[in-house]
Amino acid sequence: MQDHLKKLEDEVSTWPHVSVHPHRFGGHEFLFDKAEVGHMHTGGIVDIPFPRSLRDALLANRLAEEHHWVPNSGWITFHIRNEEDLKHALWLMRLSHLRYALKTAAYPSRLLEQESEHLHLSPQFKSLLEPFVGKAAKHVSAEPPSV
Repeated sequence: MQDHLKKLEDEVSTWPHVSVHPHRFGGHEFLFDKAEVGHMHTGGIVDIPFPRSLRDALLANRLAEEHHWVPNSGWITFHIRNEEDLKHALWLMRLSHLRYALKTAAYPSRLLEQESEHLHLSPQFKSLLEPFVGKAAKHVSAEPPSV
């Protein structure tokens, strides 16, 4: 299991804007600038914060479990036990990372399209991420402003 956690940390730490820090309850946390993407505990438990709508969809689709300490929150829990679990934990972390990346991307609509394809997002999950594409980005015109 520790090998899987090391692989998770090695992968997530390469993503843009991500830094790794000790977590106050053991393990490591991953920050996108100052916002937490998620954290992992030494026992193979991965905890990830999501907006409530995304969290509810993850639970309804049985893609995660309620958080083990704060079940009535936006947090989810996922247990890494094997290689397949590792792949799914990376998918969940990438989903969390994407919502922050969309807020800072120069071309957030393009990033959402690329990541939706890469992550094989269903229309439901793609639509839940669309609010993170800035309003200005949705209305960008290819024409220069009129004078």
